[in-house]
Amino acid sequence: MTPDLAPAPGPGGTPAPVSPTPPPATRRITFRLPAPQVSGVVRPRLLAVCLALAAAAFLAFAVETSVGDIPLPLTDVLKALVGTGDPATELIVHELRLPRALAGLLVGIAFGIAGALLQTVTLNPLAGPDMMGITQGAGTAVVAGIVLGWDGGLGTQVLGLLGALTAGLLVYLLAWKRGTTGYRIVLVGIGVAWICTSATDYLMARGQRFQAQAALGWLVGNLNGRTWDQIGPLAVTTAVLVPAALLLGRQIRTLQLGDDVARGLGTRVQTVRVAVLLIAVGLVAFGTATAGPVAFVALAAPQVAQRLVGTTFPPPVTAGLTGAVMVLVSDLAARKAVPDTELPVGVVTGVLGAPVLLWLLIRANRAGSGG
Repeated sequence: MTPDLAPAPGPGGTPAPVSPTPPPATRRITFRLPAPQVSGVVRPRLLAVCLALAAAAFLAFAVETSVGDIPLPLTDVLKALVGTGDPATELIVHELRLPRALAGLLVGIAFGIAGALLQTVTLNPLAGPDMMGITQGAGTAVVAGIVLGWDGGLGTQVLGLLGALTAGLLVYLLAWKRGTTGYRIVLVGIGVAWICTSATDYLMARGQRFQAQAALGWLVGNLNGRTWDQIGPLAVTTAVLVPAALLLGRQIRTLQLGDDVARGLGTRVQTVRVAVLLIAVGLVAFGTATAGPVAFVALAAPQVAQRLVGTTFPPPVTAGLTGAVMVLVSDLAARKAVPDTELPVGVVTGVLGAPVLLWLLIRANRAGSGG
């Protein structure tokens, strides 16, 4: 039987009034972005780490400028940098040593920030220009320029940019399937990297002996003999693209929540991802054209910076400063490791970065994400 739902009669036989059912309480759902670097607890640590890295980068920069056939005291170097040194010291510092030190500083910043951006948008700590074919694409284009006689000056910068853009576009198109994911981008990038490496080997085998020697010295990653003509394009690129990456900081942090949540928060996922990839490609292209593909800096610097700061993802500024310190210190070690011999900086960064790569692979395998 159906229970009688009529209200009980009140006094005098009239039905008792029924109080209206209160509406259910509304719950406010909020999303908290995974940006511990803006937290009031973490911000002092982030600031302290950035200041410490900036001081370390400046010290390494000064020491790099003081080292050479004629050693200079740090005090004389600092005076020459501000224009109060003697003419002979200023000539040595400004014309011979400052371009090399600036190249190491800017290349480290460019590679560190590019690696942080790529690892963040792909949600993969193994993502980097070395692993995704971007560096190899720039290298193939520059080697083609050397073999075909288009090397030097702005031509090298333009070739590096075109090669990196071509490789990045190829990776993005091949990884597209109703959108892109970080996992597909990394896998496709590894394949493109091997294609570019094979093309580079073919070009070196085809070229003359002196061309192959020049290409090989550049492919290892080298800061020796840098000039102001090579520094200018990289400095302009860094000054333009680094602020652009910082302006996209909030959108990049929403991508850390996953594509679906990012779309729910109003982020144009594919547009932001393409913009970040273009910024990273530009930084890598001009950095590679200036100093060659300095190995493992873009991979290791963001991971070191992330652990120094204690965030979920590598902060770009901290990663850039970490990359600068790594490149400058590695170049100092390369110049002093073997007596009477200057090793390319890429040799030292490769020796230091390979264990970092193995460690990341072991961690990914233990976490169940290493395949």
